[in-house]
Amino acid sequence: MRFGGVSLAVALLLIAALPAPARAGMFDDEEARAKIEQLREQLRTEVTDLGKRADIVSRNQIDFANQVEAIKADIAKLRGQIEVLTYEVEAAQKRQKDFYVDLDNRLRKLEQPPVEAKPEAAKADPALETHDYEAALAGIKAAKFKEAAAAFLAFIKTYPDSTLAASAHYWGAYAHAQARDHAGAAELFGKFAAGWPNDERASGALESRVASLEAIKDAKGARATLVQLAEKYPNTDAGKRAKLRLKKKK
Repeated sequence: MRFGGVSLAVALLLIAALPAPARAGMFDDEEARAKIEQLREQLRTEVTDLGKRADIVSRNQIDFANQVEAIKADIAKLRGQIEVLTYEVEAAQKRQKDFYVDLDNRLRKLEQPPVEAKPEAAKADPALETHDYEAALAGIKAAKFKEAAAAFLAFIKTYPDSTLAASAHYWGAYAHAQARDHAGAAELFGKFAAGWPNDERASGALESRVASLEAIKDAKGARATLVQLAEKYPNTDAGKRAKLRLKKKK
């Protein structure tokens, strides 16, 4: 048997002839190389494992980000529904109050002596009026914004003197905005703020009008509305935001 061109016996004799330190160094080098190779293999395994764990973490982060966005969308939807329900309850309370006031007035008239009857203009049916308003509002709840926008416009035209006219303008504007009819939304938000300036929703309506005007690239109208909002409602959150925006635009 030969070993690198030299017989095994000769090789062993040569190794035996080497000084003891040299023989030890030879075997130490082989052991060191074996350990280095073992460490390399271990390192490769760990790097592979780290790569796999990094991929898992990356996928988890993407899934988490998608879940966060979905939760944000659900929260925004719930907030809109809560706002609708809140104003619906307030509107119902107002209608109840108006009903009792009207009943009291009717009773007072019955107690007074009869006067010469005068022809009266036909009055809207309160039950039908309420039904039409609630039908339009139901369109918003069902996210049928285009249909709701048309229904509120019809309500405003049919019942111009309704006690629900303010809310019809506000929710009609909101429905137009959600249906991407920003011109119609800007018009109704403006009419609401002008017709009911003391309503707690007036400042928010003006801020929404700004957004609608910006959506149709009406920079002049948007700035004028920001000025109006900042001057008329300076202590509201919407008014404060308008001030900050005007300062940045200078």
